[in-house]
Amino acid sequence: MADQDDSEKTEEPTHRKLEEAEKKGDVVKSQEIGTWFVMMGGAIAIALFGPSTASSLAGTLKIFLAQPDAIPMDAEHLRRIWLGIGRDAFGAVLAPLGILVGAALIGHLVQHAPVFTAENMKPKLSKVSPKEGLKRLFGAKSLMNLAKGIVKLGVVGTVAFLIVWPERDRLALMMTWDIAQLLPLVQALSLKMFAGVIAVMTVVAALDYLFERMQWMKKQRMSVQEVKDEYKQMEGDPTVKAKLRQIRVERGRKRMMAAVPSATVIITNPTHYAVALKYEQGMGAPVVVAKGVDAVAFRIRAIGEENNVPIVENPPLARALHATVEIEQEVKPEHYKAVAEVIGYVMRLKAKMTGGRGRR
Repeated sequence: MADQDDSEKTEEPTHRKLEEAEKKGDVVKSQEIGTWFVMMGGAIAIALFGPSTASSLAGTLKIFLAQPDAIPMDAEHLRRIWLGIGRDAFGAVLAPLGILVGAALIGHLVQHAPVFTAENMKPKLSKVSPKEGLKRLFGAKSLMNLAKGIVKLGVVGTVAFLIVWPERDRLALMMTWDIAQLLPLVQALSLKMFAGVIAVMTVVAALDYLFERMQWMKKQRMSVQEVKDEYKQMEGDPTVKAKLRQIRVERGRKRMMAAVPSATVIITNPTHYAVALKYEQGMGAPVVVAKGVDAVAFRIRAIGEENNVPIVENPPLARALHATVEIEQEVKPEHYKAVAEVIGYVMRLKAKMTGGRGRR
């Protein structure tokens, strides 16, 4: 039955389905991305704090190697020694540890934003079912993770071997070196090893993330019936309807305001109403390109002033046009005469202004 259900899920998941999955904590997550960032953090920590941390720890533990017979064995002195060692060791590794923790957090944040959900805390019978446990243990995903782990271990081990093997002669002599000579070599080899492993892990992490995303998208697929049901739910949701209506109104208002600069004249109340008309040679009648009251009317007038659109105050005509003509519709025949007088006045005014400039 499960195979049949999976085979019916042929449709790509909708945006709503993906949002619901993320709200439940079901997100794309690649362990290799996190591992890559931790390794990068380790390389940075070694480069920045490797010698100082090693020197500090060596100085702290030197008494155990150089003068073990000088260590007081009474309880009070031992307590002080161990407290001092713990304090010094914690101080030495605090900065590198902070880098590693920060790198681990970044490794999760770059994949998805933090999700706070109690979904995974809810009791489920599948979590205590032996049958489901065996499925998870020997399922395709577990086997894939095992295969990835073996391949990664082999590749990373090979890279580390190829880097360390040329240094085998010097490594044999390290036991005779002083710590001041030893630290630079250890740091250099560590950074070289980290560089090689990180280069390989970059490819591994990228491929793993793509694989995990493909699997996640496949898991979120929907059947045709699920898509239909979701569409019905969204259409019947008052919140969604209100949101869609708000989006339509905002888009319509933006289009309307964008058409104001092309208007021939703006007829106003003068403060409460504004109707922008457009008329060009060959048009049957002027067309309303924008209209509004109060704040919208003020915005229409402001845009008109910015674009040198003539503004004519005619309260009765402004109210009548606002009440009877919709946007992108022609003026009603009963308003032809009044509108023609206004447009004629505007045309004469433009002609007069043009003529005056020509005589200059």
